[in-house]
Amino acid sequence: MPQFQTACKVSDIPAGKGKTVTVNGVNIALFNVGGVFKALSNTCPHRGGPLGEGDLSGTVVTCPWHGFQYDCNSGGSADGRPFSVATFETRVNNGVVEVGI
Repeated sequence: MPQFQTACKVSDIPAGKGKTVTVNGVNIALFNVGGVFKALSNTCPHRGGPLGEGDLSGTVVTCPWHGFQYDCNSGGSADGRPFSVATFETRVNNGVVEVGI
């Protein structure tokens, strides 16, 4: 069972946007998908691009370096490429987003 750690305030990430956070030494791309927070590894497995700086469209984030796309729900490729990223559980507690590591 993951241990939940504070990542940021809910107000730090507007709907449809993302942010890079470090939780317990792990770099995480955290996205606000219509009020639901999704957490992925921040590192694109293609060339190490920062997913937290990528554009979010619905539940899909596009790596800003080479355009690889990942589904925030599963971490799987959203564009048919053979890559995936780790996902992490999230929860909101008293206005704070927590990520399970």
